[in-house]
Amino acid sequence: MNENVYMPDTTVFTKGTLKKALEEGIINDGKILIHVTLASHFEYLARKGVSQGFAGIKELKAVLELCKEGHVEAELTRDLPALYRFLPDPSKSPDEMLRLLALEWGITYVTSDKISREAAEALGVDVLFLEGESQPELTLAKFFDENTMSVHLKENVAPYAKKGRPGHWVFEKIREEPLTRLELEEMVREIVESARSAANAFIEIDRPGSTIVQVGNYRIVITKPPFSDGIEITAVRPVAKLSLEDYNLPPKLVKRLEEKAEGILIAGAPGMGKTTFAQALAEYYYRKGKIVKTLESPRDMHLPDEITQYSKNYATSEEIHDVLLLSRPDYTVFDEMRDTKDFELYTDLRLAGVGMVGVVHATSPIDAIQRFVGRVELGMIPSIIDTVIFIENGGVKKVYELETTVKIPHGLREADLARPVVVVKDFLTGSPEYEIYVFGERTFVVPIKKQEKPRDFKIRISLERFLRKYIPDESVEIKLTEDGRAIILVDTEYYNYLLGKPRRKLERIGKKLGVEIELRPKF
Repeated sequence: MNENVYMPDTTVFTKGTLKKALEEGIINDGKILIHVTLASHFEYLARKGVSQGFAGIKELKAVLELCKEGHVEAELTRDLPALYRFLPDPSKSPDEMLRLLALEWGITYVTSDKISREAAEALGVDVLFLEGESQPELTLAKFFDENTMSVHLKENVAPYAKKGRPGHWVFEKIREEPLTRLELEEMVREIVESARSAANAFIEIDRPGSTIVQVGNYRIVITKPPFSDGIEITAVRPVAKLSLEDYNLPPKLVKRLEEKAEGILIAGAPGMGKTTFAQALAEYYYRKGKIVKTLESPRDMHLPDEITQYSKNYATSEEIHDVLLLSRPDYTVFDEMRDTKDFELYTDLRLAGVGMVGVVHATSPIDAIQRFVGRVELGMIPSIIDTVIFIENGGVKKVYELETTVKIPHGLREADLARPVVVVKDFLTGSPEYEIYVFGERTFVVPIKKQEKPRDFKIRISLERFLRKYIPDESVEIKLTEDGRAIILVDTEYYNYLLGKPRRKLERIGKKLGVEIELRPKF
């Protein structure tokens, strides 16, 4: 065979580099041998729902069409090398077989994989290495503008975008014309190529029917039939990157995070800004000189290079445990804790002395704590979790602290019913709000409802009557503490206004009522 005969492997099809080489004239004469096992391999992957299968078939068709139109001949072959003593398995990449065939025939092996290039050159095979674009431009990026949080694309449906910020967003149609299957297949091919060629991109999960990819700032979820009823692409991008200072946290909470909190739970409903806050907290600890690592699934936090980000998808719990204990971080941010193994790993690392920041989905702050009930012994929960931060609409809505005491549970009377009780307190006011205890064989989470004293009722009514003259009722919340303070939580848009003349009048009313007035912004 002459020197202008080429044997391409799978990677030049999944990355689209062979088609590009033909279009740009890098390969402009000779013959390309296409082994029939390539089609079988890509068909197998496509039927399993793997994105590379669809991309490979499409690129294979495109290369054959280009060869018909140009000066390069394409020829199909089914021969096997003499050293290859078994039939190719379509579930496995045929690259080894193609490499041996190129060696036996003395032709050029074409690849876009650096390791395959090294292996072929080690055998003395002539190699043409086609490198993909380092930062390919995604068609998907055109659906985003500066206010877009996520885009939602599905075949035969008009594209939609979620615009705004966590907790304050609208769902808008991007265009009237529905997306076609062909458009989405092209986007999937681009995304997979980017994940395999760009330095800041990787495939987190590639299952039959679903693929999760991180490309730069974009976290992309691709689903395909039969898992979904059509091809669907959901891409999420952070709208803004915040520092911890941007949250205007009370000094008491900042001091807690700096000095005492080592078992932190960040909770909230989906899309409320939990990961954004966790990212800000991780950077804050790093700026304070702490060693910080993250454990994510998928890796979508955008952090300095000094903070190592681990993927839960590429290691077992035992491997993660060993790596984190031996590398000795001061804090580990565990994003998206879901199943029992995640909570067990969080517990194990926390009890080993690693500072943990866990992110969980919860519709209320007490729900986040209940995720641990039944998974660990009740008495251990305060040792594992000492601070719960609930995020709502992109801000800190509630902060809890936990402690264990032996007492008669709230609502019970007999002295012989005293038992260990986990008390959940509002961190800012110190008021207990829930008690968790075991009674019989069941664990109870009981809200504490205190009957308001006549004096407290008078104070509350007087303050509400005064504040109603200046701001709406729903914008203010009054909390009375046991040490004689009235904490007035005000929406941030009215907070600065109340610090003016109304504050002096409030202080005079407080002196008459015998209570100390404390104004705070409501997060």
